[in-house]
Amino acid sequence: MRLNPALTGPLQYPFAALDEARSRAVAAGLVPIDFSIGDPHEATDPAIRRALQESVEERSRYPRSEGLPELREAIAAWCGRRFGVGVDPATEVMPALGSKEAIFSLHFIALDPTAGRDVVVVTEPGYPIPERAARLAGARVLRLPLREANGFLPEPEEIPSATWDRVAVFWVNYPNNPTAAAAPLDLYRRLAEHAARHGYLLASDEAYSEIYFGEPPASALQVPDRSHVAVFNSQSKRSSMTGYRSGFVVGPPPLMRAYRLWRQLSGVAVPEFIQRATIRALAGEDHVERMREVYRAKRRLFLDLFARRGVRVAGCEATFYLWCEVPGEESSEAFATRLAEHGVIVAPGAMFGSAGEGYFRLALVPTLEECRRAVDILEEVL
Repeated sequence: MRLNPALTGPLQYPFAALDEARSRAVAAGLVPIDFSIGDPHEATDPAIRRALQESVEERSRYPRSEGLPELREAIAAWCGRRFGVGVDPATEVMPALGSKEAIFSLHFIALDPTAGRDVVVVTEPGYPIPERAARLAGARVLRLPLREANGFLPEPEEIPSATWDRVAVFWVNYPNNPTAAAAPLDLYRRLAEHAARHGYLLASDEAYSEIYFGEPPASALQVPDRSHVAVFNSQSKRSSMTGYRSGFVVGPPPLMRAYRLWRQLSGVAVPEFIQRATIRALAGEDHVERMREVYRAKRRLFLDLFARRGVRVAGCEATFYLWCEVPGEESSEAFATRLAEHGVIVAPGAMFGSAGEGYFRLALVPTLEECRRAVDILEEVL
């Protein structure tokens, strides 16, 4: 039996040495502190949990693929408050099972190989789902490196001019995972104008838009012409709701109509009790502000530690990640493996593509007390 090569090829997690080092730490009696995965340990706000509990009805019904009108209205209202833009909840908004689900699905909706639109541009280092989904959908993937010298922003002029007429989707992700960079509004404007001229979709993953430590990051929703722009966001990071799988996509009406049809065919829909909890999460910012303060405290711990120990932080503008240069001559995998043997787990930069080699990513998701314990360990290891 033959399988899709995108599932059986070289895109699987390659860092067996890191897993083995983690196992050795456990065998030695250590309790690893995991900074490698972006899954917040902070509690979901009690009001959101109550909204979920109160929304579980005696009889469970199939949820509608397009979501509750009240949720679409809440998403549109939040976009208006946060970004100062008007969004039509009836035609431009679609709830999703976390932003990952909508990001994955896009490639089965926006590609048109029969018309020669079969190229997906992704940035590297980067979140792997766009590339993996594009390959599953049969697309040709073009990787665009994010370089520190350019602020970890893409340089589209590196793409040959003849390629643009084959591009179906161009991905950006800001605030960025893993580099923690933020994008200026001017970048979104230039890319949106370019997308409209060449007929491709600018897809902007903004799952970390609410985790920042200075000015609030811009959004691709703020460009003058959104006719070729889709924005993806999530409650996972904003409200520590990773297990709820609640996200959304905002885009032009033709794309939303295609999403509605895709969701009916694929059987993907957000349960209504999750939707009602999301409405509550979007209603206020107090819990988000408290969450940012917790991340700010964790961030300060590690910035101070790395300053003392000579570890250069290359990116820390936003998100709950620190993107740091590997000290010395080790590879990113060897460095991460060495830390894992002491019970501190970080992600080697090469995990996010070859352009990530030489860096490591630290996710500020363990509790504040766990972060303090990790700092004590790293004081010695570094």
